[in-house]
Amino acid sequence: MATHTYEFRKLIAPFTPEDFFRDHWEQKPLLIRREQREHYAELLSLAEFDRVISTQRLMHPECFIANAARQVGPEEYTHANGQIDVGRIYQQFADGGTIVFNALEHFIPPLAALCRSLEREISSRFQCNIYCSPAKAQGFPTHYDSHDVFILQLHGTKHWILYNTPVELPFKGQPFRRNETPKGDVTEEFDLHPGDMLYVPRGVMHDAQTREGETLHITLGALTNTWTEVLLEAVAKVALGDPAFRRSLPVGYARTEFDRTEARAYFASLMRTLGERADVDAALDHFADDLVSTRHALLDGQMAQVLRLSTLGAKDRAGARPNLVYRWRMHEDQYVVSCYGSEMRLPEHAAEPARFALENSDFVIEDLPGDLDDAGKLVLIKRLVREGMVRILD
Repeated sequence: MATHTYEFRKLIAPFTPEDFFRDHWEQKPLLIRREQREHYAELLSLAEFDRVISTQRLMHPECFIANAARQVGPEEYTHANGQIDVGRIYQQFADGGTIVFNALEHFIPPLAALCRSLEREISSRFQCNIYCSPAKAQGFPTHYDSHDVFILQLHGTKHWILYNTPVELPFKGQPFRRNETPKGDVTEEFDLHPGDMLYVPRGVMHDAQTREGETLHITLGALTNTWTEVLLEAVAKVALGDPAFRRSLPVGYARTEFDRTEARAYFASLMRTLGERADVDAALDHFADDLVSTRHALLDGQMAQVLRLSTLGAKDRAGARPNLVYRWRMHEDQYVVSCYGSEMRLPEHAAEPARFALENSDFVIEDLPGDLDDAGKLVLIKRLVREGMVRILD
């Protein structure tokens, strides 16, 4: 069974997650130099990237050309139906264009496993975009991103320049206007070599250029939720139960002579009501459930797993699937496990061994804690294997 083990801790090593979140997350860039060219070798190679481009039926805009020197329209490298013309996209590459592939984790299992590791660690969706540039090229002009990014250099060397932060922590989708946003002073300038990693918080202006030779890098984008969205969700829930929030604005409020005294008082009363009734736990539950329910299953070797169930014994070893994203809660005197968009309900006597199985990567089935006998433990593990949350180990 294939196993992909590249995890968040290895991504930011030698920094620990605790150090990273305390000193850098949403605060300042982090450059990690390793002098280990093969540090990301298991994730993606230039040859594997070329195989996907050359052999898959790809559509614009999942794959496109970016060239800071000139605007390249999709008609220059796609067929009439939007399908990528492989010959012409490589012509654009030869002429200085960067090939951008969005969400390559859907095609490459190690990249999917890496995204899932970050999703489990940070509680945020992640997307894996790939950038392949020819020599002496720049894909995008100086800009900032509206999401935090981790840059993993796989092949070749790219020259990076970081500038000021004109917009601190912009909203996702908050438009970057090139002509209205000065790039400011240079704050850092360096080369990124294979095995190096760069973290750039959203809002930091930057650009990157190749020098000699082609380059390949991964950009892991953190599609986080913010407190603004939690507030909006909380307001929506309060408004559903209180018509005062649903009343129309005062008649004539847009007129110049309109007196806003009563409107200000009404708004203040709504804010007091919101402060009294807003349920932060319900709002956080909404986003947590949304994240967990939309993480699709990554089940390498699941056919072999279910075929082994008939011979599974209490002395066999099992373990939780790597980077399992799930939620555990009580509902109507039953324990509920939410994972992969579905729910599994468990009686109280099965809760302790199930929780242990979901939190440990290697155990002997008969050693599960709790009051279940060996037959009960086997029933539980078989069910968890079928659900794709636990796997049988060799």
